[in-house]
Amino acid sequence: MDGELRRRPADAENAENAENAENAENKVRSGERLGHEDGVALFASDDLAWLGGLAHEARALKNGDVAYFAEQRRLELSDDVDDMVEAATRLAADGATELHLGAAEDAAWEQWVRALRALRAALPESVALRAFTAADVSRFAAASQVSESEVLDELLAAAPASLGEGFEGPGTEAEDVAREAEGAGWTDWARVHRLAHHKGLTTVCTLRFGYGEEVAERVDHLLRLRALQDETGGFRALVPLRHEGPQGATGAEVLATFAVCRLLLDNVAHVAARWAVHGAQTSQLALQHGADEMAGLTAAAASRDPDVLTRDELVELIRDTGFRPVERDAHHGVLRSFDGPDPDRREAPQPMRV
Repeated sequence: MDGELRRRPADAENAENAENAENAENKVRSGERLGHEDGVALFASDDLAWLGGLAHEARALKNGDVAYFAEQRRLELSDDVDDMVEAATRLAADGATELHLGAAEDAAWEQWVRALRALRAALPESVALRAFTAADVSRFAAASQVSESEVLDELLAAAPASLGEGFEGPGTEAEDVAREAEGAGWTDWARVHRLAHHKGLTTVCTLRFGYGEEVAERVDHLLRLRALQDETGGFRALVPLRHEGPQGATGAEVLATFAVCRLLLDNVAHVAARWAVHGAQTSQLALQHGADEMAGLTAAAASRDPDVLTRDELVELIRDTGFRPVERDAHHGVLRSFDGPDPDRREAPQPMRV
């Protein structure tokens, strides 16, 4: 009798979780938007196969059997514009379609603008440039004593395809306070992205997780991203990022997070898995749990760096997962479509069990 009494709270909690998850599933299938309680209930589910299957259905409705990738390279800005343009031209000739630009934090604003203009003039339109975070925009504005809107106008004139990611999501309470004090928290990040979206510049958003936060905090962040997307429509994709620390997140937690992201963030078209963060195998599994893109730096030839993959390697990884690989441009337009998986090797995509 005592044993039964001790088990009742857990049994009652499990029954409540199951009921809440079922309610969330009914909403998904009827097209009703999920709320905070639904998000928490989905995270509370211990049936990853069911959760992955639900997210897979939502993903298939948005993106069918396609899994995207892009030929992304990193390019460091330098004082020698000619050398930098030459390096960028070589990368483009090697197949790069998206250049991620980096420079020292003390690089002058004028140097960035000159570099962007020179790169845009030298490169074909099919090669997109991604540069600057929201924090960079605020820093440039403060240093130049102009508004953030004026900085963004200069950027648009220099023609980058997108801002960089920057602010990654909820942190500990101390981290959030520190970020806000430094002008790098949600308030400032959202303000700059709102401005960028209103000017026609699309961006990506992120969710950092796995540092010991409560799942309710993840849900809160996803819902405020959703609200901002309702307002502006400027987020092109969400990139969930597992925190690399002693606490971390298990593989199952990573896949559950991808699934909930896809289900909650119903107004963002794409969810991307970074293989350098999650590993190639987990990123493949993420495609079965709501993601529709494998993202990261690529190389023209095989690399010893495990964080860098070639186009051929990416195509095979996507095919092995059961999807049809599509190389995208900066706006998820199709640059090149590849044959789908060999039906003799794998059936049509189905949620994987892990």
